[in-house]
Amino acid sequence: MNGTSFSLSGVGFDIGGKTLLHPLSLDIPRGEVVGILGHNGSGKSTLLKILARFHLPTAGRAECLGQELKSFRSKDYARKVAYLPQETPDTDGMTVREVVALGRYPWHGALGRFSGTDKAKVIKALELTSLTAMADRIVDTLSGGERQRAFLAMLIAQDTECLLLDEPISALDINHQIEVMRLIQMLAHDHNRSVLIVLHDINMAARYCDRLIALSSGKLVAHDETEALITADRLDAIYGVRMGIFRHPETQTPISYVL
Repeated sequence: MNGTSFSLSGVGFDIGGKTLLHPLSLDIPRGEVVGILGHNGSGKSTLLKILARFHLPTAGRAECLGQELKSFRSKDYARKVAYLPQETPDTDGMTVREVVALGRYPWHGALGRFSGTDKAKVIKALELTSLTAMADRIVDTLSGGERQRAFLAMLIAQDTECLLLDEPISALDINHQIEVMRLIQMLAHDHNRSVLIVLHDINMAARYCDRLIALSSGKLVAHDETEALITADRLDAIYGVRMGIFRHPETQTPISYVL
């Protein structure tokens, strides 16, 4: 992959005298799906919010595409990085097309006109997420997997180079989890987007992520290619649980289980 999407040097975050993220340094390649693993309270969402500029780091320097995060104007940053939090926004009776069109806001502004380019980006996002036939459906009437695809389509329409996703599959059943993860992998590999995704499911991470970041108690404990990180010893270091590993009979990706 060419270059890095994010570069962190000694980045940490304290609040109210408590350290939520100890200083860490890492470079995240462009065009990959990078999973963020760790137990609850390990600092996963904090790291993602720093990259989304919801939190200003209290230590260190963070860069996106070679430029320091804090030096971006808000609109310019929204043209580079899209963020989907755990709690998705209220759609309040909006159609899928209307929600997806919200992704174009950084490009035309509140008073700007919706251009032909904006319309084309919305149509393309609906196509990529297989939502064209549902474009005029009310989002609130969709299944969980369809709703997540609608929000991903909104981020695709935003036309950024980096996507930050905080547990986008945690509330979905298995078939919708696979559907969403395949879409995310396609965006990275076929459309050269950089995706950072917080996950709890180790086996989903092993199957769909190119690289993994592991946090424990706010500290970086591992950052490596997926194949190298999904081992019994390294998972024990991350979760404090003895685990075994075997290979998927078709894909040969590692599958973990608790001993």
